[in-house]
Amino acid sequence: MCLVVWSVCGIISLVGALCFAELGTVVPRSGAEYAYLLESFGRLHKFWGPLPAFICSWIYVLVLRPAEVAVIMLTFSEYSVQPFTHALGLDRMSAWDQEMIIKLIAFLGLGVITYINMVSVKLYVRINNIFGFCKVFACLIVIGGGLYELAIGNTKNLTSGFEGTTTNPGFIALAFYNGLWAYDGWSTVTTVTEEIKAPEKNILRSILIGVPIITGLYVFMNMAYMTVLSADEMMSAQAVAVDFGNRVLGPFAFVIPLGVALATFGCALSIQFSVTRLGFVAGREGHMLKPLSYIHIRRFTPGPAVAMQGIIAFLFMLAGDIGELIEFASFLIWFFYGLAMIALLIMRKTHAKVHRPYRVPTILPFITLAISIFLSVMPMIADPSLKYLFAVAFILCGVAAYVPFVYYKKRPKLMGKLTYVIQVLFEVVPSEDDNAD
Repeated sequence: MCLVVWSVCGIISLVGALCFAELGTVVPRSGAEYAYLLESFGRLHKFWGPLPAFICSWIYVLVLRPAEVAVIMLTFSEYSVQPFTHALGLDRMSAWDQEMIIKLIAFLGLGVITYINMVSVKLYVRINNIFGFCKVFACLIVIGGGLYELAIGNTKNLTSGFEGTTTNPGFIALAFYNGLWAYDGWSTVTTVTEEIKAPEKNILRSILIGVPIITGLYVFMNMAYMTVLSADEMMSAQAVAVDFGNRVLGPFAFVIPLGVALATFGCALSIQFSVTRLGFVAGREGHMLKPLSYIHIRRFTPGPAVAMQGIIAFLFMLAGDIGELIEFASFLIWFFYGLAMIALLIMRKTHAKVHRPYRVPTILPFITLAISIFLSVMPMIADPSLKYLFAVAFILCGVAAYVPFVYYKKRPKLMGKLTYVIQVLFEVVPSEDDNAD
């Protein structure tokens, strides 16, 4: 059943990504869901129309993405020190000391990715390509180890079939929810549409190449794990990949935590890069602080937006356990994916004459919408908790901020001075679109 879930999650991600590819050609602006919601709903009503897009930016920019970066950088820190635990004497330290060292390394890593995104887009692309290659290489090592175990006859755990599988729809939703979180990122390419050459061709091309490759890697990696680890061992393991490496790779087991560290670093780098572009677009539309849409006079990077993401992620790291924070906000990802599918269907009518280099079959957005509803509702039924009330409360806070500052365009008296300080500190100016406005 594990392999079925991973395979289906890959198919769902591909279907959703293909729908986003069409949206990216109809609305050739950065911002992904935010841009699509604003374009489709924004014209329907003066007050309610822009609200979904604002709430999307409110949650993504202020909570969800920086919290994800914080968690991923903490994971990066844990895996990066693992091969050196004995050499550094970490195994002889108290739990509190170990936690402090891990946090310090995570802070350093966060500073590095923030610096990269602040300095140069070209530097980001180079480093991201290098770390992406390392990630794929580590995956291939795991798959190679699994193929070796299969060759010598270790197939016992692969013959259990659907043994122990639950039929509870709530738990099935949670399984898919966790699997799809690993695939999340297929919409990232549409977050930076304005920075892509020939987006009408390259968005679709990147999706058709990237999502199937990732799906294949995930499925074969889990098959490799199952050659040496039972289902109970995988569920109880703190790090499945590390346990696999210790059993299969012997003295070369350090390659696994090193590969995971490189992969998580690259992942955090990409998430921060994409969400800063969302903050940039939202600032340009007046849905976030205007200085977030300002760019550096020489580097042409949105310095204030990058710095804000680094600061928020840093604060989340200081807060301690933020796993619950991500859980309460993450279920909203598929809520916004569902809204994006509605936006696609609306624009089939309102933007019927817009040239579409690529058009998905109408059934695909309906399938994605149905899956989005299922994944947004069923976790609350299967595991009702206060975190979902916190999500609603945060949305209501967003509405409270939307009314005076976005709808009525109220501007606090300190904003002028704050904008001046930000411009001087970061050496930024309004972008061309801001000047056009």
